[in-house]
Amino acid sequence: MILEHADIRIAPGQQAAFEEAIQRGLKTVITRAQGFRGAKVQRGIEQPERYLLLIEWDTLEDHTVGFRQSPLFAEWRAIVGPFFAAPPVVEHFQLGVDVPV
Repeated sequence: MILEHADIRIAPGQQAAFEEAIQRGLKTVITRAQGFRGAKVQRGIEQPERYLLLIEWDTLEDHTVGFRQSPLFAEWRAIVGPFFAAPPVVEHFQLGVDVPV
């Protein structure tokens, strides 16, 4: 499993509209991508225009090739892209340590 971490900055005052758009984009677009496992969106406390999008993929290629190089990516960006104050910073992670609760 690969974790995509996207650090997103949006324009001030757009939180409610962005949250509706990202939820819609996740439900209608991302869920159709091969290798998609699940997603979470975290809202910044100190910086309310900052969001972390965390998406689990089966493989790195499911995100970087299967999704990013497909028509789904254009659909996704059409929904959420207008809210971006700057391009998101995207990184990928794999499990290092797991501590069950």
